[in-house]
Amino acid sequence: MRICTWNINSVRIRLEAVERLLAEHKPDILCLQEIKVTDELFPAGIGAALGYHHQHVHGQKAYHGVAILSRLPFAKAGTRHWCNKEDSRHAWVAVEAGDGGTPIELHNFYVPAGGDVPDPEENEKFAHKLQFLDEMAVWFSARRKKTNRFVLLGDLNVAPLESDVWSHRQLLKVVSHTPVEVNALAKVYDSHHWIDAVRHFVPEDEKLFSWWSYRARDWGKSDRGRRLDHVWVTPALKGALKYAEVLKPVRGWDSPSDHAPVMLELDL
Repeated sequence: MRICTWNINSVRIRLEAVERLLAEHKPDILCLQEIKVTDELFPAGIGAALGYHHQHVHGQKAYHGVAILSRLPFAKAGTRHWCNKEDSRHAWVAVEAGDGGTPIELHNFYVPAGGDVPDPEENEKFAHKLQFLDEMAVWFSARRKKTNRFVLLGDLNVAPLESDVWSHRQLLKVVSHTPVEVNALAKVYDSHHWIDAVRHFVPEDEKLFSWWSYRARDWGKSDRGRRLDHVWVTPALKGALKYAEVLKPVRGWDSPSDHAPVMLELDL
């Protein structure tokens, strides 16, 4: 089972890029963030010619929004609002894996970016981000079972490791890499003893990014990135991990998102 996550930064603007990703990389399931469109205006036929006949969309006008495209039917699907805000940041589906085990539950998240000032007293957006992460930790802790086959993925908007940013020292006070955010994400990570699928294959001391700012004249040459996009699995799926990687070349496509997709393959 091949599962991909991608912050698309407007699905209608990058419709051709989504179709290209589906054609070239052939994930069974593609999870998108920041679709920036209401459910009824989401491109209904996207991926249909390639067999992606199943959609689960949780969108809103102009901002945020998540969607799941799949060649596999959904046994269940749902959405959840966080922090008493209806801003379309989480959608989940359950799919049969075909191995006789329990369905695999995929949770697609777009965690709030947090604004520019890393102080919850001065910045409501940063406070929202911390509350969101805290609620995630509590929710997954309450659902924890050894047999759960969950995948948590998406744009979590935190680069937790020193090697997940281009300069640990220079970004310590920059939103996405501050100690308070890293600690909040660590609580989510511990909530179900998650395994970071990409770091399972890429050593923790190796630089690895999934986002590069549009402000860079030559993002590839300067390579001042951050790893904001993640794929985690529960311990019940650890033995099924086959490979995971950031698809960095996609960042260089025409009219790109500022995020690169992240791919996971499970051998079930």
